[in-house]
Amino acid sequence: MREAQTTIASLRSVTKNYGAIAALKEVNLDVRAGELLAVLGPNGAGKTTSIRLLLGLSQPGSGEVRVFGRDPRRHENRTRVGAMLQVARVPETLRVREHISLFRSYYPDPLPFAEIVGSAGLDGMENRLFGSLSGGEKQRVLFALAICGNPQLIFLDEPTVGLDVGTRHLIWQQIRKLTSQGRTVVLTTHYLEEGRRERCVAAGFARRSPDIAGRAGAARAFPARSATERAGTDQQQPRRCLPEDH
Repeated sequence: MREAQTTIASLRSVTKNYGAIAALKEVNLDVRAGELLAVLGPNGAGKTTSIRLLLGLSQPGSGEVRVFGRDPRRHENRTRVGAMLQVARVPETLRVREHISLFRSYYPDPLPFAEIVGSAGLDGMENRLFGSLSGGEKQRVLFALAICGNPQLIFLDEPTVGLDVGTRHLIWQQIRKLTSQGRTVVLTTHYLEEGRRERCVAAGFARRSPDIAGRAGAARAFPARSATERAGTDQQQPRRCLPEDH
């Protein structure tokens, strides 16, 4: 039997309202060290709200949010976390290398510049202005910025929305690489194939009590399947909702 993994981020009985709209209602969520956790749900189900709470960008109406056992707003937490948000804006007049160099300067132990560029598939684009890039190329830059700080915990909020096949495949390759290095990845998606057509070694794809958003229409956890059914005999990595290799 596999030993229990350490919980490095959590929501405990968290409720978050935007005016009269309940985005989250009494949500409990554990993120375990070294795993890939995918949160599947339609638009408006509370996925981005959950990520923002765990990043310390928003505060719950009630309940408790913890990352590495502390308030996610603590400086020491921010240097261990990377994020690629669904809606992100960076200056379009800076070059790709300038963005990466700037973000690397924010962290005490950043990844090497060349490793970041290679991981994000940006070789040859370093001197291009961000504003001149295609949509897929911009997503690659945002992914690069998310891993700049050599993070232990990475949040990817719908990272493959609107991407071409090549960029989507590259990002999934890098997600696999990150988890193989022992890093923890939390991603959100509303693509059923990314939450359902996966290799899993643990039952379900997300643990929610009750489900995120606490209302009808929010995605529900898939029923448990055995490791043999979902992933053959590959039971080494505690990955959940990893798409099939292409």
